[in-house]
Amino acid sequence: MAHQFDLFVLGAGSGGVRASRIAAKHGARVAICEEYRVGGTCVLRGCIPKKILVYASHHQHNISDMKNYGWTTNDVTFDWRTLIQNKEAELDRLNNVYKNLLSGSGVKTYEGTGKLVDAHTVQVGEEKITAERILIATGSSPHLPSVPGIEHVITSNEALDLPALPKRVAIVGGGYIACEFAGIFHGCGAKVTQIYRGDLVLRGFDRDCRKAITDEMTADGIDVRLNSNVTKIEKQEGELICHLDQGEPLVVDTVLYATGRKPNTRGLDLEAAGVKIDDEGAIIVDENSQTSVPNIYAVGDVTNRLNLTPVALAEGHAFADTVYGNNPRVFKHENVPNAVFSQPPLSSVGLTEEEAKKKFNDEIDVYVSRFTPLKHTISKRQTKAFMKLIVARESQRVLGCHMVGDDAPEIVQGLAIAVVMQAKKSDFDATIGIHPTAAEEFVTMRTKRD
Repeated sequence: MAHQFDLFVLGAGSGGVRASRIAAKHGARVAICEEYRVGGTCVLRGCIPKKILVYASHHQHNISDMKNYGWTTNDVTFDWRTLIQNKEAELDRLNNVYKNLLSGSGVKTYEGTGKLVDAHTVQVGEEKITAERILIATGSSPHLPSVPGIEHVITSNEALDLPALPKRVAIVGGGYIACEFAGIFHGCGAKVTQIYRGDLVLRGFDRDCRKAITDEMTADGIDVRLNSNVTKIEKQEGELICHLDQGEPLVVDTVLYATGRKPNTRGLDLEAAGVKIDDEGAIIVDENSQTSVPNIYAVGDVTNRLNLTPVALAEGHAFADTVYGNNPRVFKHENVPNAVFSQPPLSSVGLTEEEAKKKFNDEIDVYVSRFTPLKHTISKRQTKAFMKLIVARESQRVLGCHMVGDDAPEIVQGLAIAVVMQAKKSDFDATIGIHPTAAEEFVTMRTKRD
């Protein structure tokens, strides 16, 4: 039986759009469906709008830093509504860019929610479309726990579109989304309390970096409450009352929950085609992103492998090259650089100290540096940069690079090349630093930590 398309993609986010475009470039007949605006979480509800708000929140520090550099800053005001309006205008522009990328590649777009009818048929609205292969790239969404009063909270989705800046915000969670929004709201002028059940924020990152971020956020004025849980949320006279398992109740205007995300597999009718999912609802795939049904694939957050936009792009590209480009290749989920756009930001690539110790039986060397950046010797802002190298003792290969401080993501992106190329500590030592910069510290660390 002849199918209408060679490939049908569910979800026009980063992974789906990339896979569609590359497959079409290789000569495939491709269609894609999207229930919202084209662009996905990263472009519309995540990375891009979040980073715009992060930029806005930086200016509070910038204005404070200016004074010791001779600048006067009288009558400076901030208008949240202007920020949100300009953010929305940029998202509209990007939505049109993505639409044009698809149409320019010859990909047909269906507007609406797609679901599987069988292994070769997708239904969008009332229309049924057939394809030789199907790719699922529907992403993930914020997940809310079962807490009394949870109906009063918002998630990161709503936080990006608030009509006004709340004066008092409680943020529940300790992951990168929670830490980033704590910095955003605090920098824009809100009083922020972050509530997290663990002993340090950012579980999964290097412990020294987690300690550095927790200390920096606290020193900056964010009320970070560790080893604490919300037991109930009440709404009274326009205020929200967060009851905690320790201490007095917290009275705020807005409660943001950032306690995790779950794959968007509900409503896809995966069982109709026999696609298997795990206990968290993620689609189970092999290293080629192939599901339990041979002609159905999945990429990005819906597989819950490594939930980063560049990873979804790489998975989608590898799928299209392998299936349609006569270029079989597997994307390896290792040595992927990442960043938390907290204030200050954290960025890393490679193994944490804890992971390296486990993998190399404690046979590692660790180099650390903590210092006041040159800029702040004048601004007098109380902040420290932290850098760390993890090295395999026998081979002297650099296993991990970690940084907390201004420009950390920009610096670590370059270091990621060295880590992927399996550079040794001697290669770092032989590299001349650019002076005066913070980045030069990575090539001048010589003393091992005891």
